[in-house]
Amino acid sequence: MGKRSGNFVTLAQLIEEVGNDATRFFYLTRSPEQHLEFDIDLARSQTADNPVFYLQYAHARVCSMVRELGERGHSYDQEAGLAALADLPEPAVEDLLKRIAAWPDAVAGAARNRAPHQLTHTLRELAQEFHAWYNGNKVLVEESNIRNARLALAIAVKNIIANGLGLLGVSAPEKM
Repeated sequence: MGKRSGNFVTLAQLIEEVGNDATRFFYLTRSPEQHLEFDIDLARSQTADNPVFYLQYAHARVCSMVRELGERGHSYDQEAGLAALADLPEPAVEDLLKRIAAWPDAVAGAARNRAPHQLTHTLRELAQEFHAWYNGNKVLVEESNIRNARLALAIAVKNIIANGLGLLGVSAPEKM
C-alpha cells in the first residue's frame, strides 16, 4: 500500500486502500476517547466480519428481493404486510420489531450525546438479527400475506440501514 513511514499510514492512503465507506465507518465505531487500531485487512474483506460490508450487504440483499419480487410477477402490499406481521410464525420477528421500533430513540440518543459510534453498534445489531432471521425464513413465498409481512419487515430494516448509513456518511448500495 503506497509509501509508509514506520507503521503510520496517512488518512489519504487509508482511503485509497480501503475506500471512503470503510474508513469512515471504522473510525465511527469508536468514541473519540477510545484508541483505534485500524485493521486494513478486515476493512478490505467482503465477509460478515467486516461491519460496513455486513450492513451494506443487508441493504443490498433486501433491494435484490424487491427486484426479484417484480421479476416473479408479484407485487408488494405494504398495508397488508403490516397488518399480517402478527401472523408470522417465526419467533425472531418480535425481537426484530423491537429493534426497528427502537431506531428513532437510538438516533436521538446518539445525537444528544454526540456519539455516532452508538449508531454503528445499533446498526450492526440490527443487521445481525436481520441476517439470522432472513437465513431462517424464505421471504418470497407464494402465500401473499406471509410474503407481504416478511417484505414489510425486510424493507423496514433496509430503510433503517439506509438512513443510518446516510447519517454516518456511508453509502447504501442496492447491488453488491
